[in-house]
Amino acid sequence: MTATMPDRGRVERLLKSSARQSYDPDVDLDWDAPEVPGLWAMQPERMSLYGTPVWDRLSEEQRVELSKHEVASVASVGLWFEILLMQLLLKDVYRSDPRDPRTHFALTEIADECRHTTMFGRAIGHFGVPAYGPRPQVRRLAKIFPLIARGAGAYASILIGEEPVDRWQREQMSDERIQPMVRMVSRIHVLEEARHVAFARDELEKSVARMGRTERLVQQTVTAQAAFVMMRSLVHPGVYAAVGIDPAEGRRAALANPNYRATIAWMGEKVMPYLEEQGMVGGGYNRKVWRASFLLP
Repeated sequence: MTATMPDRGRVERLLKSSARQSYDPDVDLDWDAPEVPGLWAMQPERMSLYGTPVWDRLSEEQRVELSKHEVASVASVGLWFEILLMQLLLKDVYRSDPRDPRTHFALTEIADECRHTTMFGRAIGHFGVPAYGPRPQVRRLAKIFPLIARGAGAYASILIGEEPVDRWQREQMSDERIQPMVRMVSRIHVLEEARHVAFARDELEKSVARMGRTERLVQQTVTAQAAFVMMRSLVHPGVYAAVGIDPAEGRRAALANPNYRATIAWMGEKVMPYLEEQGMVGGGYNRKVWRASFLLP
């Protein structure tokens, strides 16, 4: 795809922003810094069990420990998603003109995502907790995603993977209750993902303008399924075992928790109206899938 002149100007601005404001996590984070006793790894009121009887049974120490495992789960799902995203971008680059600034930015974004996956992996290791990632059946199913995702569905899915987590991290990076390492990882990711979101929105709008009715329905379905899988995968059931909760009990309590459902909806408050405006949500069965993801109240 060749960029039009207005697109070229936007992409060149994103490239300049990347040159001015990029981080190297190996250099810009102090990986040897010890944890600060008593601080959380994520906001307690955003945790999946907050406000439930299961939460009430936990001691303060157990709740703080669970926060490390929940943030590791979210980070490892983010890492997994970044790898899928890189596959989509590489497919796009393979078909693109290497002289085009749009191609240059796609390659820059891939480089950013490589650093982010390394950063997330090191952060999980820093806290000494498992890299939970999505459940095995989701990993198996996700192998087909880079093969079927294209155009509007691909870029809408990218926004679903990026924008809800971005909103959560923006709140987290300013919260002094949170471990400094987590806050800095969040700050780096938020800064660099802002460029990726701008690029994905631009690509989505161009793809939507070319879609017919049948193609729109296909892409709505791809996006709805991606949203369901992403949001339902954020907290792995295994995190609950770390503080003595049966994983199945923890999972049931989390999915039924009005506070957790409201948190997911809050994470999607910025991106969902935009996807509705672009005609990427749809109705009928797809709207039911969106509601089951909790992004659409």
